[in-house]
This record gives sequence, C-alpha cells and structure tokens, in this order.
Amino acid sequence: MYYSRHYLTFIGVFLFTVISYSQHSEISGRVFDKTNNEPLAFANLIVKGTQNTATTDIDGRFRMTDLKPGFITLEVTYVGYHPAKSPEILIRNAKQEYVEIPMEISGINLDEIEVIANPFQRTEESPLSLQKIGLSEIETSPGSNRDISRVIQSLPGVGSGVSFRNDIIIRGGGPGESSFFLDGIQIPNINHFATQGSSGGAVGIINADFISSVDFYSGAFPANRGNALSGIFEFTQREGNVERTKFRASLGASEVSLTADGPVGKKSNFIFSARRSYLQFLFDIIGLPFLPTFNDYQFKWKTRFDNKNELTIVSIGSLDQSRLNTGIANPTEEQQYILSYLPVNEQWSYAAGAVYRHYKKKSYQTIVLSRNMLNNLAYKYPDNDESRPRSIDYKSQEIENKLRFENNIRYGDYKFVYMAGAEYSKYFNETTQQIFIQNQLSTLYYKSNLDLFKFAASAQLSKNFMSERFSLSAGVRTDFNSYSKPMRNPLNQLSPRFSASYVLNGKWAVTANVGRYYQLPAYTALGFRDNAGVLVNKANELRYIGINHYIAGLQYVPREDIFFSLEGFMKQYFNYLFSVNDSISLANKGADFGVFGNEEVVSKGKGEAFGFEILNRTKLISGFNLMASYTFVRSRFEDKAGSLIPSSWDFRNIFVVTATKNFKRNWIIGLKWRFDGGLPFTPYDLSKSSIVDAWDAQGRAYLDYNQLNNLRLDPYHQLDIRVDKKYFFDRWSFMIYLDVQNLFNSVATFQDEYIQETDANGIPVKINNGYNYVLKPIPSTTGTVLPTIGIMVEF
Repeated sequence: MYYSRHYLTFIGVFLFTVISYSQHSEISGRVFDKTNNEPLAFANLIVKGTQNTATTDIDGRFRMTDLKPGFITLEVTYVGYHPAKSPEILIRNAKQEYVEIPMEISGINLDEIEVIANPFQRTEESPLSLQKIGLSEIETSPGSNRDISRVIQSLPGVGSGVSFRNDIIIRGGGPGESSFFLDGIQIPNINHFATQGSSGGAVGIINADFISSVDFYSGAFPANRGNALSGIFEFTQREGNVERTKFRASLGASEVSLTADGPVGKKSNFIFSARRSYLQFLFDIIGLPFLPTFNDYQFKWKTRFDNKNELTIVSIGSLDQSRLNTGIANPTEEQQYILSYLPVNEQWSYAAGAVYRHYKKKSYQTIVLSRNMLNNLAYKYPDNDESRPRSIDYKSQEIENKLRFENNIRYGDYKFVYMAGAEYSKYFNETTQQIFIQNQLSTLYYKSNLDLFKFAASAQLSKNFMSERFSLSAGVRTDFNSYSKPMRNPLNQLSPRFSASYVLNGKWAVTANVGRYYQLPAYTALGFRDNAGVLVNKANELRYIGINHYIAGLQYVPREDIFFSLEGFMKQYFNYLFSVNDSISLANKGADFGVFGNEEVVSKGKGEAFGFEILNRTKLISGFNLMASYTFVRSRFEDKAGSLIPSSWDFRNIFVVTATKNFKRNWIIGLKWRFDGGLPFTPYDLSKSSIVDAWDAQGRAYLDYNQLNNLRLDPYHQLDIRVDKKYFFDRWSFMIYLDVQNLFNSVATFQDEYIQETDANGIPVKINNGYNYVLKPIPSTTGTVLPTIGIMVEF
C-alpha cells in the first residue's frame, strides 16, 4: 500500500513529539522438567546481555521487573540439567508477558562445570538440517511484511519462484513436498488462494501475532513426523496473557487484523485473531485485472488442569475469493492476458484440533485429535463471455479426521519416542473441463467420491555417549492406506532413518544422516476419474512417492552466539508421479494457481537433487543478527525418454543474506539480499496454441513438452530493507515499520506470453478458414520498487 509524503510527515511529527514513554516492563513464567512437567525450584535465570536475574520459587515460578522493553531471551541454569534458553519474547510496558521454559536432564555431572545455552542447538534425532527461527526474525524480516510464508523463503536451501507466490521449494524438490504442524496439529496448507495439491499460494494464513518460534527441517526428519519429502515445519504458538485481556490492532501491507489474548479463570488462557484484506479495493483503484479478498481466523486455548495434565485446543481457517475485474476500460495487453486465462476462484478451509498431554515420572504421552477441510470452487468462461459454456467448472472438497498417540520417554542417556496414528479421509470432486488432446477438443466430466483409511506407526531410539559428545539416533516409520494394493502393504512404505553426531572439541562437530521418506500423492491425483467414471490412477496401482536422503555436515561454533555449518546432501526420488498425457514428471509442475495433479499419472518417475549448503548464523548481545547462506543445488528428473534433465527447480545457486541491527530508543534496521540462479523453462508450442479450440479451452498458450526445460532464465537478485520503530507507553504500545521491497528495482524477465491479435472492433483475428487465431507476444517481466507501511497498536 502506498502513502503520500504528507501523510508520512504527519506520522513522523506525531511520533517524535511524544515527550516521554516508560521503560519498565515485566515478565513472569515457569521453569519445569520437559519430560515429567515437574517444577524446578531455585533455578537461576538471567536476561541475556544484561544483569537482570531471578530465581524460581518452590513451584518453579519466577517474575522479573524493571526490564527494558524490546526483544529479550532468558537463559536458565539448574544443577543436573542442560542450560536452556527461552524463545525470543517481545516485552512491553502495557502487557506482562508469560513464558514457560522446559529443561532437559543431563547425563553428565554439571555441578562444577560452567555451561552456556547454545541458541543454535539441534536435537539427537536431527543433529543437522534443522533451523530454528525466533520471534524477532519473524517480526522484523525485511521484505516479508510479517508473512511467515515469506520468512520461510529466506531460510537456507529454500528457493523461491515468482515474487507473487509463496511456494516453498527446498533443496531442489517440488513445491508440494512439505508438511506443516501447528502446536503438533498437522495442517494441510499455510497459504491463502492455495494451489490444491501443492503448497503455494499468494499470502500466508498464519498470523505472526501467534508465533513464538518455528523449527524447519530440510532433512533428518524425526520418525513421528511424516508425509514429507523435502521439508517439515513445526510452528509453536505462544500462550495467552495470564494477567489480563489485551488487544493488538494491526494495519499491514494487505490486511487489517485484531488479536485478543488473556486469562480464563486460574487454569486457562486464550488467544484469538481475525484478519481481513483490503487488496480488492487497492487493486480496483490501480486497475489490476483480478480482485482478491481473503479473510482468516486463528485461535488457541490452553488449560492446565494440574502439573500432570494439560489440554490445548487450536483452530485456524480462511475464506478466499478472487473475481475478475472485467470492467476495466481499454485493458492493456498484460491485463488482457491475465483476464483471458484466470478463473474465478472461491476457497474456504479450516483446521481444528485438541492436544491432550499427560506427564509421568520419566515420560509424557500426547493424544492429538484433529479435523481439517478444504472447499475449492473455480470456473471460467471463454473470453469471459457468460453466454458461452464454461471452459472449466470445478468443485472439490478434502476432509481429514486424524487421531495420533505419541509417547516420549527419557531414561538417563536414552530417549525413546513411539507413535501410532489413524485417519479417515473423504475427497469429493466434480469437474467439467474442456481439454484439447490429440488435436481435438473434448469435454472431461467426472464426479468422484473417495473414502480413505490411513494408518501410521513409528519408533525412534536415541542415545548419548562419551559425556554427550557422541550421539546416535535410529528410527523407523511406516504409512499405509486403503487406496490401492501397493499402498495397503505397510512393508512397501517402510521408512528407516539414522543420525549421528560427534563433537570433536568444544567448537567443532561432525554430523550425518541417512533416511528414506514417503509421501502420499495428492487427493487430486488419487480421486481423478475418466469420463467413464473409472479411478484410472487406482487402476494404475499408484504408489507412495519415495525419496532417499544422504546428508553429511561439519559445524563450527567459535562462541555461543556464532554458528557456521557446511552440509552436503543427496536426494534420490523414486515412484514420482509421471503425467500420461504430457509425458513429464509432476515434479516440474505445481507452482501456479489452480489445481495440481488432477490427471492420469503413473508411479514410475525418478529424479535426484544434490548439492551443498554453507550457513552462518550470528546473534550478538549488541542486537546484531545475521543469517547468511549459500546453496549450490542441482535438481534433475527423468523425461519421457528416461534421461535425467534439469527440473523446473534447478536453481544451481541460491544466496541469501538477512541482517538486522537494534539501535537505541527501540529502532531496528534490517536488510535482505537474495540471489537466485535462473530457472529452466519450457518454450510454448505456438502451433498448437493458435488452434481456436485449443486456445478457447485454456485461454493461454500450451507448453511444448518435447522441449522440456530446454531454456533457462537469467539469474535474479533483489534487495529489501526495513526500518522498525517501537513506542512503549504505560498502558499501550505503538509500533510502526517501513518495508521497501526490491530497492534496486531489479526486473526478472520471463519468456513472452501470448494473447489473441484483435481487429479494430476488438474481435480476435482468425486465419486458415477460422481454424487458427493470430497470436501476439507480449513481454513478461516482474519486479518493481514496493514500499509498504505497517502499524500495530497494543492496549
């Protein structure tokens, strides 16, 4: 959104004429044993980088006062336990924050040893390929506008596609190869206007107001997390205020939101938010050809019955609508192109679940019950002429009901986690679509109802040796379901994994992981039928998509706030879905709006992705934060001849630097520079595209898959900057930021798009006795300087 210079001047004068504001904040919380939830009395706490300290009482509780507002981290030490760090916390005067800090018992004698909590600590199961993102990195990430989906694209090994989408492409994999968990509840997608069957979309659904931290796995997946080939994301939400109800109102780059959190009695707390976009008004004013509107809500309720039993209820949902702006007078060629193919789209989705946790002396058990649903509708009239039959009329629903049990056991140096899960899923699809195949126009119509029963089980054992310098972890998992004969056999999806880590000295460590993982194909593929109503992909005996990971790493930690790592990785794909009509691997699809996977496929595709990753993370007491990474990656999948060729995600080089610095009086300045190697692309088949029936069926040109990824785009780079200022008053807080994306005005050039040539009356020109249209190329570029302002008020 854009603001005039006078408006910005007014804001600045208002803020800088504030005479004074308070600098005294409070935080309270609890320190406890992670395994049995018992309080840890007389644990020592310190605010990192300060002299502010506290000690827990007999119930493990503490309170710290007279703190300076801003982002803080608490460090905790306790005899016999590993030192621990809290997640990053933003403390204000108007709101007392509350945090719970779990500690893990140590297998070595720490009585006389001075130890420091490492902010980059990994786990026994995942000693490498795991990144932890804190609150300050989410709140102040340049170019992200507090959109967690865009923050993710700044992580090492993550490639980004076109600038207006939130596709998550990890180490050369496709955009639909990740799983997402919100406080332990699996959610199918994290974006508005989602591509059904993939992970991408336009704007993130998850509200940054809720998030405490994010764990991102690009490999070494724990066995109790499945259905992923390239990435797993664990989003941890903060809890509601335990003192009194507070509110936050936000005006962001694309939406307005209101968040409330507070106590409910003595044992419960809640946090709730609702957001609504105003993009449709802005897009209409500036004459864009589509008018999107999104709405979402997010909710969390936490009840702690006693020290041994607690219940968390989580829900998230969205309502998205995108209509065409057909009232534009004299549309430009670019507007004509978008209007010619883009359908009207309406989506709504929700996920809701309950997590019950019971603690015992050396273990805790977790029961997760959840349900999620997606309703997707899309339709398109040729040339947007509603007097003609729709070229596509699509209705679909996905419903999943899940039950999962986990048991985490810690006994000395041993850690054992096992899991069992069951799921009942329903998929519905009714599709009427004009398709042009084998030089003739056909109408595909099918109505599909699919019921699936899914099951999963896993176990993982970890152990530390040599005073915890050496750790090993071995796990196994299986997934199976009722869809097809190969999928019903749990042995076909047996998924072993093994991790090892050895600390050479206090600063160097070597790590390794090998694992096999599986992912169920998208419902759009499982439920696809032909005109005769046959589930053709079931008849083709579709299988789970499989992958083998081989990863080795070297870590160097010169001091507790600086971390370097080098990781080499190899990913081998098998049973990848292969399109029967297009004769290409579906690994090359999935990064466009619409639906992905709704076609006849076979499980015969193979591919590979390999490379290395260099990372530096720095979090200094002075307030300087740095994440700098370079990823070299090659991604190749088989073509119809069985030869490995570059995939659509063969970036080769990804370089990302994100840096922020805290200054006095609560100023934060940050920058992010990103370089992406040019991606391969497939040229258009202009002969086929010009055929009248073919063009009317799709509204855009057809790719020539005989020249799959024969060409490559130029590399692209972008610099984003951001300035944050926070004001903390006694009863309220005011926060404002200026975010400028693409400061250098870099332009990414894609292959030309095509539109119909028209005569003086706007009627498409036809030749060859009306068999062909005359197509006209138009340049396709993206990239412009985009300044936005965000405002947040808490009271």
